[in-house]
Amino acid sequence: MAKKNVLGRGLDALMDTHVNTETVQKSNEIDINLIEANPYQPRATFDEEALQELAGSIQELGVIQPITVRNLENGKYQLISGERRLRASKLAGIEKIPAYIRATDSDEELLQMALVENIQREDLNAIEIAISYQRLMDECKLTQEDLSKKVGKQRSTISNYTRLLSLPAKIQIGIKEEKISMGHAKALLAAKEDEIMIMVYDQILKYDFSVRKVEEIIRELSGEKNQEEKQKEKKKTFATSEDYLQLKKHLSNCFASDIDFKRNSKGRGKIIIPFKNDNDLERIIAILDKLNQKI
Repeated sequence: MAKKNVLGRGLDALMDTHVNTETVQKSNEIDINLIEANPYQPRATFDEEALQELAGSIQELGVIQPITVRNLENGKYQLISGERRLRASKLAGIEKIPAYIRATDSDEELLQMALVENIQREDLNAIEIAISYQRLMDECKLTQEDLSKKVGKQRSTISNYTRLLSLPAKIQIGIKEEKISMGHAKALLAAKEDEIMIMVYDQILKYDFSVRKVEEIIRELSGEKNQEEKQKEKKKTFATSEDYLQLKKHLSNCFASDIDFKRNSKGRGKIIIPFKNDNDLERIIAILDKLNQKI
């Protein structure tokens, strides 16, 4: 069975070109000491145990898949992709390593290739993927839509990953250390408030909650918050209603009639003074005239 391409269309899609003899030379054995690190390397940490295992494999079988580099003006090379293989080769003590030499003068192109090469790896955690997507957008001036087209991923997928970067640092570290899944993280994002997210995150670690359980907890907490807000609003409305009741009582006594108020949600309204007959109407008008004279 063919191995699934994790990224989608891969490096060729990102660079809008296919690898050819004009851009990539045949694999060469080059001096490992002439290779400089890639300044745009997205990965910050490497599993030392895994590197040692890879170094042992390289000592036995050599480097099976060449790394990719580009020429520098000083006769050295700069790594584009294959940092794990390069590090493991140094641990294995080999002097030369097979490498494809790619012609690229653009730092932006180098950044794109380095980031996408990392996104293609199956052992990246969700935060590393999120950072790679965000860097591609920020440093290569791409929108989510642009990136979606270039890497062959749904825009919603890219959005789901980059949203993880808005989580509190404690939770991001938990994702990197595989303490919680991306599903848990997405459920936590629904809480919107850092304090609630961290509280529920701690409960996940303590009680090993499923994603579904976390979603239920967040819904319950959100429901409690909405209930509190409604209670506050109710108290505020009640206070306003009490004011109107006092005013209504005062005017009803003044006009000897059952005064009513009509008021909308924006605060606009009217005062209604009912009357029983023409004589009652004339009485009310006389009271209004007296009030007008006093004013």
